[in-house]
Amino acid sequence: MYHIIISIIAQKKPVNISKEKLESVFKELEDKIISLVKNQLKRFKNLLSSDYPACTERQVEDEEDQSSVREGALEITLHVLRKMNQTDLANTLLTKLAPACHRKLKSKLRDKCQKIHEGISQHGTTALLNEIYTELYITEGGSGKVNNEHEVRQIEAASRRPATQETPIKCSDIFRPLPGQDKAIRTVLTKGVAGIGKTVSVQKFILDWSEGNVNQDVLFIFPLPFRELNLLKEKKFSLVELLHCFFPETCELKPKHYTSYKIMFIFDGLDECRLPLDFQKNERLWDVTESTSVDVLLTNLIEGNLLPSALLWITSRPAAANQIPPECVDQVTEVRGFSEPQKEEYFRKRISDQSLANRIITHMKSSKSLYIMCHIPVFCWIAATVLERLLGEAEIPKTLTQMFTHFLIFQLRHKDQKYGPSMKGQKGPTHPCHMRKHVLALGKLAFQQLEKGNLIFYEEDLRNSGIDVREMTVCSGMCTQIFREEFELQLGKVFSFVHLSVQEFLAALYVFISFISTNTNVLQQEHPGFFNISKTPMSVFLNVAVDKALTSQNGHLDLFLRFLLGLSLESNQTLLRRLLTQTGSSSHSKEETVKYIKEKISDSPSTEKSINLFHCLNELNEHSLVQEVQTYLSRGSNSGLHGARLSPAQWSALAFVLLNSEEELDEFDLRKYDPSEECLLRLLPVVKASRKAILSGCGLTEESCKSFTSVLQTENSLRELEINNNDLQNSGVEQLCAGLKSSHCKLEILRLSGCGLIEESCKSLTSVLQTENSLRELEMNNNDLQNSGVEQLCAGLKSSHCKLEILSLAICNLGENAYENLASALQLPNSLLRELDLSNNDMNNSGVEQLSAGLKSSHCKLEILRLSGCLVTEEGCSSLASALRSNPSHLKELDLTYNHPGESGVKLLSARLEDPHCRLETLRVEHAGEIRIKRGIRKYACDLTLDPNTAHTRLSLSEGNRKVTCVKEQQPYPDHPERFDVWKQVACRESLTGRSYWEVECSGRKAGISVTYKGISRKGASDDCWFG
Repeated sequence: MYHIIISIIAQKKPVNISKEKLESVFKELEDKIISLVKNQLKRFKNLLSSDYPACTERQVEDEEDQSSVREGALEITLHVLRKMNQTDLANTLLTKLAPACHRKLKSKLRDKCQKIHEGISQHGTTALLNEIYTELYITEGGSGKVNNEHEVRQIEAASRRPATQETPIKCSDIFRPLPGQDKAIRTVLTKGVAGIGKTVSVQKFILDWSEGNVNQDVLFIFPLPFRELNLLKEKKFSLVELLHCFFPETCELKPKHYTSYKIMFIFDGLDECRLPLDFQKNERLWDVTESTSVDVLLTNLIEGNLLPSALLWITSRPAAANQIPPECVDQVTEVRGFSEPQKEEYFRKRISDQSLANRIITHMKSSKSLYIMCHIPVFCWIAATVLERLLGEAEIPKTLTQMFTHFLIFQLRHKDQKYGPSMKGQKGPTHPCHMRKHVLALGKLAFQQLEKGNLIFYEEDLRNSGIDVREMTVCSGMCTQIFREEFELQLGKVFSFVHLSVQEFLAALYVFISFISTNTNVLQQEHPGFFNISKTPMSVFLNVAVDKALTSQNGHLDLFLRFLLGLSLESNQTLLRRLLTQTGSSSHSKEETVKYIKEKISDSPSTEKSINLFHCLNELNEHSLVQEVQTYLSRGSNSGLHGARLSPAQWSALAFVLLNSEEELDEFDLRKYDPSEECLLRLLPVVKASRKAILSGCGLTEESCKSFTSVLQTENSLRELEINNNDLQNSGVEQLCAGLKSSHCKLEILRLSGCGLIEESCKSLTSVLQTENSLRELEMNNNDLQNSGVEQLCAGLKSSHCKLEILSLAICNLGENAYENLASALQLPNSLLRELDLSNNDMNNSGVEQLSAGLKSSHCKLEILRLSGCLVTEEGCSSLASALRSNPSHLKELDLTYNHPGESGVKLLSARLEDPHCRLETLRVEHAGEIRIKRGIRKYACDLTLDPNTAHTRLSLSEGNRKVTCVKEQQPYPDHPERFDVWKQVACRESLTGRSYWEVECSGRKAGISVTYKGISRKGASDDCWFG
């Protein structure tokens, strides 16, 4: 308050008043303000007393007529209470002072949210949400970038991702900053595939709030689903009028209340939005009472022009998430559905008979494709609906087509029970003709809207598709668990299927029935009224469907194709005999279809599409390719399938087997299979699902990096990538870095040793370190980076985005000037480097001195420093000891092996070991000596002589046992147990440990040079005796 008064005085011309008078005025002002605040605090205290009644509407109105000083006093009180960790008291006070409409809105929302309809139909069974609610797995969702992949693919990918890689978020905490975040969160965007539980999460959030359990600092929550807002797209409202339209009980709120109270808007179903949401062209709006289109109101709310203090929660399927500009979103979360324990919890809550629930869980786990789908709560409900009635019968669903076929049958039987059998001679609602008509109508709608990508449909959509709106209303009343019409809306009708998968199943059923009934292939029909005279074989029809699915972008017809192929089986058609006038399959057509799919698997360049084709074979009960690969795996040893000659189709089958294995995909090592580029491309889905990928020494090139980049640019589980000893060069690294910059990339460890990298490669990697990334460890050993490359790299180390903790630059041909750049990076406050390896670079004492300038800095956090083989002498040790005296708090391990520190150098550093204030724990100075100050590998040179007791009798030794010659005459060596008697070999006399370098001059026929253990076998011709 003082601040406000003083700032007002400061804006006026100075008042001619004496110092004494000014003191007197402010003393009186202070007394009055303290008195006002005391009175307000007394009033607040009374309100918080348990025996004090809540404010009446009349009292609230009286309060509003009084000075805004009281609002200031309330604001200060709430702020201080929360600072004192008295959040509950603050929220209670806020609630007691709230207008009556606050309690009315809470009551209305509580009544609306406390019950949940199983499936989604109001005609179906209802249950109390709090009794059956199973907490969903929600995580931080990275960015709001679009993901156009088929949602079943996204579910399958999520099922392979270890839960430990993400931090779960409670639904009630989505507006709280995550650990390590220091920002206010206004807008949260929550992504999730259809049926994953976004709307139920919203419902639970509102219920918990309305019951007074959580988020009580929020006074008003206004849920505004997009499917309802769509109905108002032609009308104009002010924001206040729009809220009054949806929530008439809040009419008493005045415009100023929308800024003085903490309020939240929940916009559920962005993917269902039919409004333009044109953030670029829409007019700017700041007045809550100004009338405009609903579209303009929404964009201004989201941008923060309208009510910048309001909280916003937007939910969306992944493909639509990018409609909101990233700068308007403070937090992205993702609903992953049920985790593994939550799946079981759902079935145990849903089915009261626990013995039956356990049997259902066991059956679902036995079918990987079914159990993966259980991440989706709606699918769990479908599975429970089917299996609690079917368990114990002969044929239990094992494929998706079987599961959905039984689900449809149960719904049709339920319809029979509800409406009764037809009267004799009459075709009532349950007569097969009527039933078939309704299912075909639903199927036609499902197919036409699937092609358009719609999950909700309005009357206009139905009319545009040539579908009778009244007929769909009848269908929604009779097929309540499959299709629904919204009843609680006053502004128009909205239709939808229970879930996208149900829509895809009915679409496939419609396409299949159309073909077998009228020989019409609606998948390629250009003339709707045209009737094919010649009968198209079933195999041709199905092949067309396979081709169409393979050419569809991002696999949008993947699940549809699985269902269509599954329906071609006679066993599934038998189940649907009430709907089919005839069957349309034979073993011959199945064999032709299977053959065609296998050909496509061999030819398919897209590994993801190959995986879906294996799911298609599963729907056709065809498992031969998978069984072939499983046979290979069962025969294999620790070396896996290394050296196996598999066909392209078998490699794809291997990918499918590994992805559907019960074992968690922690580490993928390409060397266990076939260390080649072709094998890598076929197994990319496995790499994508693994936490660690080892691709070292596999002959990979720039093309491999290009394909691998696509993995990093989509949702993946990779955290560690080892790609050593591949000739990637600059172009390959540039490709790789494009993937590292993706928001989907969460790679933490990257190993690029021996990959032919030079300065330009460092430039690409630096651009990664200067953008948002997750890299913590970077290994670039044995690359010709030189000083210029390290200079580039250090620019990245200095970036605020750089999170590197471990950096390895051994054998990188670094000169003395490289270390000055590294030292400057170590001195920055944001440096996180804990471990640095510079071994086997000709550093010299001058380089050590430059690096020591960085080590002396209090900002340097290095704990491990490796300078093995760096030409360090006593002078360099002196610089290091000086650095440890200046900054003794961090370095724990110092490796100076293969240097020449001398006695005095060792003594200087050993003194730091004994210093109680110095953190140094390990000092390594082994293999020291004057020879270690030679440049390059000659510092490891050694003299070797040959051992005559090991020489084969056809080998002649000379020149003091330093030369060996292969001769025809047998040499007169005495018998000796260490002599090679078959292989023409000789061992040296000296034993080697550590790093050793020697040179051999050869002439004549090719000679083999090898390193072996002394205990190698000497007698006989077995491989155990052979060098190599």
